[in-house]
This record gives sequence, structure tokens and C-alpha cells, in this order.
Amino acid sequence: MIDRERLQAKQVVTAKLGKGGTGDDYISQNAQVPLLLDTCQLSEETKKQLAQQGKRLTVKPAGARCSSATLTLCLGEGANPGMEDFRRAYLRLCKEAGVEPQESVLVQLQAVAGGTRLDLSGQSLTVESCAVLGRTLQKDTLFTELVLSDCMLSEEGAKLFLNGLCSNTTVRALDLKGNNLRGAGAEALGKLLVRNKTLRRLVLEWNALGMWEEGFSIFCEGLASNGCLTQLDLRNNQINHQGAAELALALKRNSVVQELDLRWNNIGLLGGRSLLDALQQNRTVLQIEMAGNNIPSDILRAIEQSMEHNADRQSALRESHSRTQVLSKEIQNLKEEKGRQFVSLMETIDKQREEMGRSSRNSSMRLGQLQEALHDRKSAVNSLTAKLQMTEAALALSEQKVNNLGDLLTRLKLEKTELMDRQSREIKKLQEESVLREGKLLRETNSLSEKNHQLKNKLDESERRCKAQQDQIFELKQELTNSTGELKLRLAQAEERLDMEKRRSKQALEDMDSLRQKEVDHVNRHLEESERALQDRILKLEGQRIQLEEELSRVKAAMVTERVQAEEELGKVRTQARLEEQQHLSSMEEKLRSARQSRDEAQSHCAQQKQTIAELHARVGQQSIETDALRRRIDELQQDLAGKEQEKMAEVTRVRVELQEQIGHLQAERTAQSGLKEKIAALEREMKALGASHREALLDKESEISSLLERLRMKEGEIQRMREDEAQRASFLQNAILTYVQGSPLGHYSPKK
Repeated sequence: MIDRERLQAKQVVTAKLGKGGTGDDYISQNAQVPLLLDTCQLSEETKKQLAQQGKRLTVKPAGARCSSATLTLCLGEGANPGMEDFRRAYLRLCKEAGVEPQESVLVQLQAVAGGTRLDLSGQSLTVESCAVLGRTLQKDTLFTELVLSDCMLSEEGAKLFLNGLCSNTTVRALDLKGNNLRGAGAEALGKLLVRNKTLRRLVLEWNALGMWEEGFSIFCEGLASNGCLTQLDLRNNQINHQGAAELALALKRNSVVQELDLRWNNIGLLGGRSLLDALQQNRTVLQIEMAGNNIPSDILRAIEQSMEHNADRQSALRESHSRTQVLSKEIQNLKEEKGRQFVSLMETIDKQREEMGRSSRNSSMRLGQLQEALHDRKSAVNSLTAKLQMTEAALALSEQKVNNLGDLLTRLKLEKTELMDRQSREIKKLQEESVLREGKLLRETNSLSEKNHQLKNKLDESERRCKAQQDQIFELKQELTNSTGELKLRLAQAEERLDMEKRRSKQALEDMDSLRQKEVDHVNRHLEESERALQDRILKLEGQRIQLEEELSRVKAAMVTERVQAEEELGKVRTQARLEEQQHLSSMEEKLRSARQSRDEAQSHCAQQKQTIAELHARVGQQSIETDALRRRIDELQQDLAGKEQEKMAEVTRVRVELQEQIGHLQAERTAQSGLKEKIAALEREMKALGASHREALLDKESEISSLLERLRMKEGEIQRMREDEAQRASFLQNAILTYVQGSPLGHYSPKK
């Protein structure tokens, strides 16, 4: 079969090339003719004919691993010489490295033809092919876009390929989607961003750059130092909040990136906050995608607002640039017109000089003509005087316009005063609202103090009840001393059990104190962490608290059962518990006092911050009004400049100088406004943090108060149960004594009722 194809191809080529016209027509109509031939089957005459006709002869393997006999002959006309040079360089480097050229790469190079986009997506590239492609692209000047999506690049292959691209000067877009790039790939990308100065768009979707923090930090450093990349796609790269923090630091230093895609990562709350801080400093990012990152909606809205601010800022800069260009063009046109007028005047003067020379030579013969010329000159002088009068009228009009501008300035000043009055009224309203809020907080604190007073009253009542029970127990003790030896044995056993329970209760109380101390230290260490971590830890602490309460309930139940058997030790245990409760209540009161003091300090600090924010808002409003007024004034001046005549060049230059000064003032005011906005944002973040901390403290206090109330209820129930048990025990003892007395011999001699 192969021999038959070779023979047919040879016959076709020799037949077409043997005839002059028909061979040219065949080759021109068939730009690329794939034929299976042997190199030995092309004679020297055929090769010479191909060379004379200016056709390109390319012999390359037809498959990835083919024999020396199976070759592909391509007869092409008008092929891209740059593509041919690239393919030759690729083959030469493969030969130097001792690597066989990859068939899929050669096929794609052949399919590119005259384009500037190299698409190798879906091709499984080996490490050797990546190294050779990187070396080939180092000095390439043909391709401007490279697509290597889903190429299964290894870490080493990606590193070699990207190292080769570092010195490339033509590639504008690079697509590395779905190559599972990790630590080494991220480092190589960081080096590429540092060294390459022409790359504009970089697609890194469906990789794993965020898995290794060190590599991603190197990538972010490269992005920070890059000065040409405008579009970056980092979708589905497993970027966590730490990676987002590194990316935020890079965005603070970068001033070129305009579009950033971070969808479907794991940035979270902390990462969103760090990106928000970076975007408030970055002025160039115009579009950012953050969907699928578990970021709260308020942070997303803040990011969108910062994007809108950046877009507005860019539009304002473009407008100012376009206006300055228009003014410069108008001034240049005026200069050109003045130059043309000056040239025309010089030409007229030269002509007049020539005429005067001629008239001086022919003065004797042309006196009548001179008189006519003098009459013409007089008419010209009259016309010039008329022009002078017109210019004076125009100057008077310009003076009227200047007066009108002065009137406008006075009106603007009056408007400024009105705005100041409005802002002062708003500030007063805000102060009244803050006073109302403080009154609400004071009422809440009073209600909490009343609750504490009620709790203290309940504790006093419980103590009085305990004293009454102690008196009853003392009476019962006197009766029990007359009981039998069996009760003594039971008392001894009960004492042993009580000792065991004492040790257990002491250990449980010590464990509880240690756990509470650990929890307090843990909360103090991690107050500045994220809300998500705080919620998880609060859930853990609640689980531990529930377990401790269950253990306490079990211990108390055991103590109640033992107290039924031994009444003497109950008094001691009650006194100990009462002392511990008093100590705990005193500590809780101290904590409440400290919390109130901290709340008062925070309220004062919040009031100060509100005052500063109101002042900053007032300043920002004043400056925005001033900028609008200046913009309107610039527009009016531009209209006046357009209506002026050609002879007012001096006035135009003066107005230009004034406009430049005003533009400088505007730019300075804009920079001051940006600084004030940043300060306002920082103060708002501080207020949010303080409010969150105060809310958490109040929640903690409320939870502690609820736990104390639950304990009081449990103790009241225990006291009630103890009363019932003691009443039952007293009735049992009374019955036993009566039965004993009735069964004794003294009962027979007792008088009958």
C-alpha cells in the first residue's frame, strides 16, 4: 500500500512539473499538497524545477515516530517566513538537545499559517518539549498570544517554559488554564512577571497556585513589581485568606492591573477585608469578580463601591485630559493663524516696498498715479481706524464678561454659606441622635443594676432559709444522739462517703476554675481574630460549659443522696458553697464595673470619632462644591476663548496661565480629598470593630447573668427538696420513737388517755 501511494505521488508531481504551465497552475492552486514520498525518489531535476519556480520544499516526518522512508512533501506558495523560521529553530533546538520533535506541536505550527496565535490547548506536552519551546520563544518576534490550556504541564516543564518567556518581547497574552500549577509554577510565574515587560493578559484558571503559601507569595511579589499586566484571571486556584492578604499587599503596590477575576476560591471574611483595604488604596483596578468566595455581602458592596469610585476617577481623569488636549489644540490653531497672518503681513510689506521702489524710479512720470495711491492709502487708514474701533468694542464686551464672572463668584460664595448652615444643622441632628443613644444605654445599665439587686435579695432569702434549716437540723441532731448504734455505724459510713464526695467536689471546682481561667486567657489572646473563628470557638466553649454543667448536676445529685444519709456534713458543705457564691458574685460585680467603665470609654471615643467624621464630611462637601464651581468656571472660560477674535492672543495666554494654576489647585484639592476619604474609611472600620467588641462583651455578660440565675433556681430547688426530705425524716423519727416508747416496759405503766 505504501509503495503504491509513493508511486502515484511521484507520477503526479513529475507529470505536473514536466509541463510548464500546468505545473505552475497545479502548485498555485494547491498551496499545500501532502504526499508520501521518499527523499531518494525526488530527482535532482525535479528539485531544480521547484527552485526555479520559487516554490517551497519542506520534508518532515509524517508521524511522531516514523521510518526514514515515510516523509511528507509540502509544496506551498506565499507561506509565512516568520513561521518557517520558528519551526526551523524548534527543530534545530530539538536536534541539539537530542529530543525527538513532538508531532502535535509540528501539526499546530503547520496549522497556524500566517497568524500570530499559537494554540496548543489539549496537547500533552512533555518536559523536553516545554524546555525546547521556552528556548525557541526567547528570541521569537512572531507570536503575540500563547494558549496552553489543559496541556497537563508538569512543575518542571512549566518552570522551563516560563523561564524561556522571561526574555520574550512580543507575547501579549498567555493562557495556562487547567494545568494544575502549584508551588514551583507559582514561583516561575512570579519571576516571569518581574522580568517580562510586554505581557498584558494572563489566564490561570483551574490551577492550584494558592495551595503553597511560599510560592504564591513569590507570585504576588512579582505581580507587585510588574508594570505592564492589565488582566489577570485567578479563578478556581484554592486561594485562602492568607493568599488573599498577599494578593492585597501586591495590589497596594501595583498600579497597572485593571481587571482581576477571583471567582470560586476560598478567600472568606478575612481575605475580603484585606482585599477591600487594598482596593481603597489602589486607583487603577476597574473590574474585580469575587463570586463564590464566602465573602459577606457588605464587604462585596464595599468592594463594588471602591470599583465605582475608581471608574469615576478614571473617567474624570480622561475628561480632564481631553479638555486639556482640546485647549492645547485651540491654542495651537490660534498660534498657526497668527503665524499665517504675520507671514501675509510680511508679504504685503515686501510688495509695498517693491511698489515704492518702482514709484520712486518713475516719480516724474506718475505723479497722478501717486495722488491716486495716496487717496487709496487714506481709505485704508480709515478702514484701519474702523477696525480699531471694533477691537475697542470687543474689549468692552470682554470687560462686561469679567464683571459677570465676578457676580457669579459672589453667588457661589453665598451658596457656600448656605451649605455650611445646612451642614451645621445636620451636625446638630447627629448630636441629638447620639444623646438619645446614650440615654438608651444608660437605661439598659439601670435595668441590669436592678436585676443584680434582685439577685442579691434572692441570695439573702436563701441564706435565711438555710439558717432556719440549720436550726431544725440541730434539733434533729439532739434527737439522733438518743438513737441506736446502727445509726452510728451508718454515720461513720456516711462520713467516709462525704469525705470522698468532698474531694470529688473540690477537684471538680478546681477543674472548673482552671477551665474558666483558660477560657478567659484564650478569649483575650484571640479577640482580634475573625468572626468565623470566634463563632466556632464560642460553640466549643458552650459545649464545654454544657458538659461542666452536666457534671455539676451529677455531682449535686450524688451530694443530695448522700446528704439524706448524713445531716451533719450538709451544713459545712452549704457554708462552703455560700462563701464560694459570694466570692463569685463579688468577682462578677467587679467584672460588671470594669465592663461599664470600658463601655463609657468606648462611648466617649465613638462620640469623638463621630464628631471628626462629621467634620470630614463637611470638608469633603465644601471641596466638592468648590470643584464643581471651578469646573463650571473652566467651561465658561473655554466658551469665552472660543468666541474671541484672532487679534487677542495676549488675553488668551493670560487666561491659559490662570487655567493652569486653577488645574494645579484642583489636583491638589483632589489629592487632599482622597486622603480625607481614606481617613474616613479607616475611622468607620475602627467604629465597626469597637461596636463588634462591645456587642460581644455585652453578650458574654448576659450569658453569665443567665447562668447565675439558672444556678440560683437549681439551688432553690435543692433547698426545697432538702426541706421535704427533712420533714419526712422527722416524721419517720417521731413514729420510730413512739413505737419504741410503746414497745418498752415504760409504755405499760404510762397512764391511759
